[in-house]
Amino acid sequence: MKHVDEESAQKLTVRRLFLTRGKLKASSRTSALMSGFAMIAMVEIQLEKDIPQGLLIAFSVMTTILISVHVFALMISVCILPNIDGVANIHQQGTQVVRDSPHEKLHIHIEIAWIFSTGLGTLLFLAEIAILCWVKFYTYSKTAALAASVVLVPVCIVFVWFAIHFYRSLVQHKYERSFQGIEELQQIANQLHTDAGTSPSTPTPSPIPNNRA
Repeated sequence: MKHVDEESAQKLTVRRLFLTRGKLKASSRTSALMSGFAMIAMVEIQLEKDIPQGLLIAFSVMTTILISVHVFALMISVCILPNIDGVANIHQQGTQVVRDSPHEKLHIHIEIAWIFSTGLGTLLFLAEIAILCWVKFYTYSKTAALAASVVLVPVCIVFVWFAIHFYRSLVQHKYERSFQGIEELQQIANQLHTDAGTSPSTPTPSPIPNNRA
């Protein structure tokens, strides 16, 4: 039973290690792409003199927040990922090497990077597109800018709905996997208990008769 528990714990630790590694890689790639697009949009856009001051302020503030959020997520990924990669490449040497990885201790930082990159960062990127359309088409066609904003509203709603649905499905999957693992351990424990009960017992030695002369 102890060997089974240790094997299950080892599999769970390795699984968390590779899951964390995948999250950090996805966060770094997504943050690098979106922050790069935002920076290029801010540099390459051609501004007109007739654009309202409030619209320019909104564009500059939104672009700065977007880049800051993604750069923060990218910084966390770049700082933690090399340590996890180094452990993941030699995890076959034993469970103790895997436990030396900082993915458990820095779990909160990794989740923050994941949420900033894929959740908050994506919403900010969609809002950036809407403001960019207004800045670009304000002097040419306000109707085009308004149409772009109208299109982005249902897109944001669908994105939020999908994020909530995906999170609930992921939590439910984790719960089902944990419940299944508990049932398997319970079955193994019952089987070991049954085998121990049916094993032949050690014969008790008969008492030596006390022969008195």
